[in-house]
Amino acid sequence: MEGNKVLNFLRKYMMLIAMVVVVIAFSIITGGKTLFPQNINNLISQNAYVFVLGTGMLLCILTGGNIDLSVGSVVCLAGGIGAIILEKNLPWPLAVVLMLVMGLIIGMWHGFWIAYVKVPPFIATLVGWLAFRGLANIIMGGYTYSITDESFLKIFGGGDACYVPDFLANIGPASDLNKTCIVAGAIIAIGYAVYTFINRSRLIKKGYKVDSIISVVIKTILIVAVIGWLTYKLASYKGIPTVLIWIALVLGIFAYITTKTTLGRNLYAVGGNEKATRLSGINTKMVMFSAYTLMGLLAGFAGILNIARLKGSSPNYGMGYEMDAIAACFIGGASAYGGTGSIGGVIIGAALMGIINQGMVVANTPPNYQTVVKGIVLVLAVLFDVIMQMRRKGSKKTAAAETTEKGGAKA
Repeated sequence: MEGNKVLNFLRKYMMLIAMVVVVIAFSIITGGKTLFPQNINNLISQNAYVFVLGTGMLLCILTGGNIDLSVGSVVCLAGGIGAIILEKNLPWPLAVVLMLVMGLIIGMWHGFWIAYVKVPPFIATLVGWLAFRGLANIIMGGYTYSITDESFLKIFGGGDACYVPDFLANIGPASDLNKTCIVAGAIIAIGYAVYTFINRSRLIKKGYKVDSIISVVIKTILIVAVIGWLTYKLASYKGIPTVLIWIALVLGIFAYITTKTTLGRNLYAVGGNEKATRLSGINTKMVMFSAYTLMGLLAGFAGILNIARLKGSSPNYGMGYEMDAIAACFIGGASAYGGTGSIGGVIIGAALMGIINQGMVVANTPPNYQTVVKGIVLVLAVLFDVIMQMRRKGSKKTAAAETTEKGGAKA
């Protein structure tokens, strides 16, 4: 029993512990520079695409460890189309809609071949990776397009002025901190704590097994402390970055989809046992199609955030984005076999990837070594998942053997 408790604890919190260790390590190595408020803001802005693409990639991985290799090319293609439209001084809502539609159509295209024609996801999306990167080059003609539409840039988080205004600046005593950010952080922290305990009570009434009250209290205190620390850092600089609102919106919507909707339950079911799920009457083809369609939509949205941050688009944008998204999912606890993973894990994985990237840049680590380190982190995350799978199977076999022995003894 004690072994199972340790196993469950490691499965739940290993990557969170690793993230804390990495933050402390880079803080020591860089003399605390990685924890400067401006660097915290840059971390959020520079890794927005990882959070968004990681969310979509999770849906694909849940269906059985499947991935989408084309998302970096889709980001480039959608962003390129949007940048061309904006450079021609056409309305920015038109550019946004077209980028989202482009991503959606590509997602449906992949979903059709994977779900209905049974082309392996690796092959179907590898084709997309090559084809859409080439199409982006053709459309942009090898040129870089700049964006000067201030409305678009401010709304989607590009530039130094893209922060939520401090609406409470003139209320109360003067302060160097962004008061709106402080209040927003306090509301989020309190809301999270209240929801945690209300939800626990609801689960107990329905007869579900829940964590002990001590474990829940400790976990809640730690998360509230992290929210408070992050709020203080953001408030010490310019407040809430616009892009953070978009990230939170995407994560919130898909956290609800994966935990509270039929589609979410079906994604986990297909990843757990596709044959049994199909025999139970669930349309597994539509589930797979939906996963890749939503992945395409989110890739289109990542294209919007990308060109807003970079204030333009180029044919080489988006390279390697698919690997960052895949790594964020696996580092965050998604199983390479499917059926296991969460949006919370994506947040941890994306944050850890961002911290490692930024920490190595601040520490002046050569680019080639940065790639090696990220590869090692990904291997360790997948290895941890494999070990956990083996341990769980071993525990099940042991329990089954004990049950058989007890049955024989009674007979």
